[in-house]
Amino acid sequence: MASKAAPILIYGANNNKQDNPYSQLGISGFAAAGRLAPSNSRVQRVWQCLSHTHRAIIPVEDEVPSTSGAAPTQITLVRAYDKDLSSLPKPLSAADLSPFSGDGKKVRVAYQGVPGAYSEAAALKAYPKCETVPCDQFEAAFKAVELWLAEKAVLPIENSVDGSIHRNYDLLLCHRLHIVGEVQLLVNHCLLGLPGVRKEEIKRVLSHPQALDQCEMALSELGVTRVNVDDTASAAQIVASEGVREMGAVASTRAAEIYGLDVLAERLQNDSDNVTRFLILGREPIIPGTDRPYKTSIVFSLEEGPGILFKALAAFALRGISLSKIESRPQRRRPLRVVDDSNRGSATYFDYLFYIDFEASMAEPRAQNALGHLQEFARFLRVLGCYPMDNSSTN
Repeated sequence: MASKAAPILIYGANNNKQDNPYSQLGISGFAAAGRLAPSNSRVQRVWQCLSHTHRAIIPVEDEVPSTSGAAPTQITLVRAYDKDLSSLPKPLSAADLSPFSGDGKKVRVAYQGVPGAYSEAAALKAYPKCETVPCDQFEAAFKAVELWLAEKAVLPIENSVDGSIHRNYDLLLCHRLHIVGEVQLLVNHCLLGLPGVRKEEIKRVLSHPQALDQCEMALSELGVTRVNVDDTASAAQIVASEGVREMGAVASTRAAEIYGLDVLAERLQNDSDNVTRFLILGREPIIPGTDRPYKTSIVFSLEEGPGILFKALAAFALRGISLSKIESRPQRRRPLRVVDDSNRGSATYFDYLFYIDFEASMAEPRAQNALGHLQEFARFLRVLGCYPMDNSSTN
């Protein structure tokens, strides 16, 4: 089988096709596991080649936020509480971003939300002495790093209860940042209220829709009305600003501290093991090593053919590489593919991009060989990042 190049540079191929035990799975131009043993300098050259960002042949367009059928709840912010919120940083919008050069004394980390958000807690877990930069949208956090307003961005990618955050998967492909790390954070949803208020006095609870859903059992027992807002920390900010005793928020203990609220109840979530995984993004990739467990994230699309996804995944299975995540997203510019060559009643199905996390470092020959094998079937292949796995406590 002749290998077909995808739009990324890959290390050299072994053209010896004699006695190839993997030919039925489509391995032809690349060596099987363990056959190649590149030197350290070769590993670095290969990684520099693989980690270079290339635009997708079929770029993913920005999503337009969907609007639900129900009319949104209108909330007017009125300063009625004596907690001074004027000193808090204002979230950046895309219009606020402009090239910026700092003094480099402290790492600046962008996140989506306002102070007290879980994303800010994840940023502080990754960089305890960092200066956090709040942004109003996920894309503003990407642009803050691209325009040098921040050195890193920390953004949620999946939750153990609600699954993947598709918007950020799409933004990874739209932007030219690299994944340089990950953070896992245990979510502790708390009921917050004004000082002196008892839990039984709360009649309305504000929070992000996902947080409200994750606390459905506890909130149902309280018999409260649920009000959707942009994020959990914004809910705490609104409660502090309005000063209405019957109003509460589902947010973090850090949000309670920032906005001067009392924690009326903790661990409201239905599932105690509620963990959110965040990605750390930077302008430049890190050079991977083998001194500790590494994870590599890639995105690719495949050529047509029977069993093509099986063959693509076999590139990892044959080399003993575990896949920790696989996610598919439709290609926006080419959502349908014709599978019948005739012009009479051609069948169509969705054309997808595949995002994969696998547990191996790009410094390992087996990982390099696996991507070389995958390239034989891929129309497009991009390495999003190779980074140390977060094996720390989620607390």
